[in-house]
Amino acid sequence: MHDPLPKFPGYALRRAAYATAAELTGKLAEVGLRQSDVSVLMLIDANPGVTASAIGRQLDIQRANMVPLLKRLEGLIDRVPIDGKSQGLELTEAGQQRLGEARAVVEAFEGALLARVPAEHREHLLPALEALWR
Repeated sequence: MHDPLPKFPGYALRRAAYATAAELTGKLAEVGLRQSDVSVLMLIDANPGVTASAIGRQLDIQRANMVPLLKRLEGLIDRVPIDGKSQGLELTEAGQQRLGEARAVVEAFEGALLARVPAEHREHLLPALEALWR
């Protein structure tokens, strides 16, 4: 069958995103985390005391969806008072350990993913992708 769809960049990008997301999802399941969980843990690790709302804005996660996501991460994160009404998030020791396991999975996956891209395109891949969503 003739397939005219791959000539459309949006289609090709969506297919690549779905395929790689499904692959990474399977690998992260081995450490008991989802991609969104790992993203949140990485942001908290890089920004101790960050608020849930700031993480939601950064990751484009609706406030209503942040509540169950943070609930799933109980035991891996702690809430710490920032001021009279705000709470920040920090990783617990268990969270740091789990993030270390997840980071190893993600880094191995990302290395293998980049290796699939022809060498002459690797340098331009991230800037091109970032130009589409920033």
